[in-house]
Amino acid sequence: MTIYFVTRHPGALAWAIRRDLPAVVHQSHLDPAVIQTGDVVIGTLPVHLAAEVCQRGARYFNLTLDLPEAMRGQELSANELSAFGARLEEFRVVSLAQPSN
Repeated sequence: MTIYFVTRHPGALAWAIRRDLPAVVHQSHLDPAVIQTGDVVIGTLPVHLAAEVCQRGARYFNLTLDLPEAMRGQELSANELSAFGARLEEFRVVSLAQPSN
């Protein structure tokens, strides 16, 4: 089992390090093809990638925070993430799309 923390934001990575997550592999971009059954993926993924993670038998934990609109688009520090209630929430995402032929 591998735990992936997917982020391109230094503040999010610093926040995760403060949380003492066990043996995390940091990725700035996720290639879903490397995900295997039993892996854990942490981050803020587009819904179609989160669905693929779950379809591959991995667990997906979203990095959720209560961010005011005025703070959107800004690089946040670990302290700011904590102040905005950053937390990990597990989601099981399923795609209902029909495969294309």
